[in-house]
Amino acid sequence: MSEPTESRQRLRVVVADDQAAVREPLAAVLGLSEGIDVVAAAADGSEVLAAVAAGPVDVVLMDLRMPVMDGIEATRRLGEEYPEVAVVVLTTFADDDSVLGALGAGARGYLTKNAGRQDITRAIRAAAAGQSVLDREVQDRLLAAVRTKAPAPGPGLPEDLTPREREVLTLIGQGLPNRGIAEKLFISEATVKTHINNLFAKAGIRDRADAVRRAIEAGLT
Repeated sequence: MSEPTESRQRLRVVVADDQAAVREPLAAVLGLSEGIDVVAAAADGSEVLAAVAAGPVDVVLMDLRMPVMDGIEATRRLGEEYPEVAVVVLTTFADDDSVLGALGAGARGYLTKNAGRQDITRAIRAAAAGQSVLDREVQDRLLAAVRTKAPAPGPGLPEDLTPREREVLTLIGQGLPNRGIAEKLFISEATVKTHINNLFAKAGIRDRADAVRRAIEAGLT
């Protein structure tokens, strides 16, 4: 008899935070969420890597400021050694260096610790599906940082971008997550994801932060 679909789709999550008073309650709360199994709790980046190596793991919920190995370095190492594992940052810090460092290292989501349980579980599920979720404060900081620190304009956008792909890039540049883009354009999140995948492939865009930069350089936002 085949395994039930619900069982096959359960997400295996590692919770990483150096403070036990944060890590343990968070792991307990997430463990009660539908479709999520917390398979390990880690106090630093080296423990994250060990937990993933013992796997399997789908998503790591990652704090940034941790001893031994911080969250940005752990995210970078995961991207090199376990690219199939998604990282969602959950941290107190939303300064430019933290946001850009984490996203540049490969994090798919970035939330601050005032995020609620629903926000966190939504970000975990989105990251597992290859999507990005940034909370509003982080979106605003990212947009401001890119506008301030953006290098000289690079290559223009490809001529074969469709009007819809340009619309999607414009909305990414404005800081909208996939759900917000879907609502704005009256299309499904799955369709948004398809447009983003096509857009990134055509324009050679690496990640969400790079997409924001390219939108600004192209004068779309």
